[in-house]
Amino acid sequence: MLLSPPENRPRQQKLQIGSLSLDSQIVQAALSGYSDLPMRVMARRFGASYTLCEVMLDQFLARVGTSHRNLARLAIADEEHPVGGQLMGANPDDFAPAARRLVEAGFDCIDINFGCPVKKVLGRCRGGFLLSTPDTALEIVSRVREAVPANLPVTLKMRRGIDDSQDSQDKFFTIFDGAFSRGISAITVHGRSVMQRYNGPSNWDFLAAVKRHAGDRTVLGSGDLFSAQACVSMLAHTGVDGVTIARGAIGNPWIFEQTQNLLNGHSAEDLQPPRILSQRDVLSEHFRLAVELHGEQLASRTMRKFAIKYAKLHPDSLTVRNAFIAAKNLDDWQAVLLKYYSQDGPGRDPSEDIDETIEETANQLGSQTRHLERSVATLTYRSHSL
Repeated sequence: MLLSPPENRPRQQKLQIGSLSLDSQIVQAALSGYSDLPMRVMARRFGASYTLCEVMLDQFLARVGTSHRNLARLAIADEEHPVGGQLMGANPDDFAPAARRLVEAGFDCIDINFGCPVKKVLGRCRGGFLLSTPDTALEIVSRVREAVPANLPVTLKMRRGIDDSQDSQDKFFTIFDGAFSRGISAITVHGRSVMQRYNGPSNWDFLAAVKRHAGDRTVLGSGDLFSAQACVSMLAHTGVDGVTIARGAIGNPWIFEQTQNLLNGHSAEDLQPPRILSQRDVLSEHFRLAVELHGEQLASRTMRKFAIKYAKLHPDSLTVRNAFIAAKNLDDWQAVLLKYYSQDGPGRDPSEDIDETIEETANQLGSQTRHLERSVATLTYRSHSL
């Protein structure tokens, strides 16, 4: 169900994250397995003021090597600056060299992930697990801030705590305040707890309380941002300085443009789903960027997970989704576009799909994490064999 923009609608304004002065308060979040260079470039072209790469394990960065597939994770397009690199790990000793690797790759900001709720990540004491260990979390913050040049901001991604207990909330604010005192420039807070994973609503009232507590410190909000109306409503309800759009941006870069339009005074009635020919053009460009980065064979596989999200905007969404799943090469992709995207017409409003299967999303994220961990294991084996 779409959220109507509030009467006291906020307006587009600049967002300051340390030395970064952004044109608007609309950001694309880091998304494991998704926010690679092609997705980030599309988001920027549609109005995201800033994007973050998919999360990188500290151990992976320490042993990334020179293979094309691994280096593609660090690729940055000239047009997408400023862009942030996100780190995740468990051992404070591993974070400083990993942060320096991201700086060397050209990222303009280093973000630390204390929010990932995937079970396998938690089992390895990474991501959201660190919200239960303030001392370790703050040691990581200090190590990263010391390793990154003073002119580059360091930021943090958190959930609202491990669970709903008072102890969890106390630890959240210990880390929150301690991170700012150690030189963090901004913190993104997701309104779900770690134990919620992707279930239940994001607690925007908690985000509002955090922003009141933060005062003039920069806080961004995250959670349940699947439409432009939701983004504007979060800004109005919570008072956060900006919003980071995550799953709502997969296969829907138009969400950034639509959010800016609402902030600039357009009515909700003006927001129409992209027309079919517009969808075709964006899909074609996204695929072109993927081929340029990954090569045709890998791009055909990589784009499948994006295309099934794009398909939700097509009037015949299920049929188109299945056609994209079956596509195996460039010729197959072009055949799908020719068959289903040649005739213009209104697009489909995907808002009814907001309650998409949560377990499917968690499984996808878990699969991406397992793949990255296999890469780390392979790189470790090779380094020991030299």
